[in-house]
Amino acid sequence: MDRSSPQGSVAAAAGADTQSSVLTLHVNGVAYTIALDHRTTLLDALREQLDVIGPKKGCDHGQCGACTVLVDGRRMLPCLLPAVAWDGARITTAEGLAGGERLHPLQEAFVARDALQCGYCTPGQICSAAGMLSEAAAGHPSQVTAADHAGGAVVLTREEIRERMSGNVCRCGAYTNIVAAIEDVVEDVRP
Repeated sequence: MDRSSPQGSVAAAAGADTQSSVLTLHVNGVAYTIALDHRTTLLDALREQLDVIGPKKGCDHGQCGACTVLVDGRRMLPCLLPAVAWDGARITTAEGLAGGERLHPLQEAFVARDALQCGYCTPGQICSAAGMLSEAAAGHPSQVTAADHAGGAVVLTREEIRERMSGNVCRCGAYTNIVAAIEDVVEDVRP
C-alpha cells in the first residue's frame, strides 16, 4: 500500500495547524511524505501512519530495544525520537534489511540458530546487530574493548557482542542463540 502523498495535498491536510508538520521519511528505500503532530514519535509514525510493523512497541521508554531501527545507518530507538526531528532521514527496519527475496545474513543466522522464541524482540535484535556490526567495523569501541585498541575494526568476541547487544532485552531468554547467530555472521565476514 502506498502511503506517500503529493506534497501539496499533505500540506493542505496539515493546514495552518501549528501543532503539526509535513515531513518526508525514507523507510526501507521508499519516500513517504506525511503530516504529523509534533508529539508523534518516530516509532508511532512508522507503525501507525506507515504500517511498518517490524519495530515493536515494548516499553516505550527506550529500555528494551524492541523498536530498534537504523536511522541514517546508525541504530536508534524510535520510541524516543520525535519524528519531526528526522525529516529526510533514511530509516531501515528489519523488513528493509533483506535484499529482495533473499534474507539478510543476520536474518538467516537467526533462523538457523533458532535465535528467537516468541519473536517479539527479534526485529529489534536484528537491527541492533546490523548496527553493531557497522560500529565495530568502523572501530567504535565498547565498554569491554581493550584499552590499548589502536583503532581500526574491533574484533567482535563473544564478550564484545554481549556488551554491544546489552540494550536489547529478550524476555524469552534466547540470548545464547542470539549471540551464536551473530557470531556466525561475524565468522562469515572475517578475512
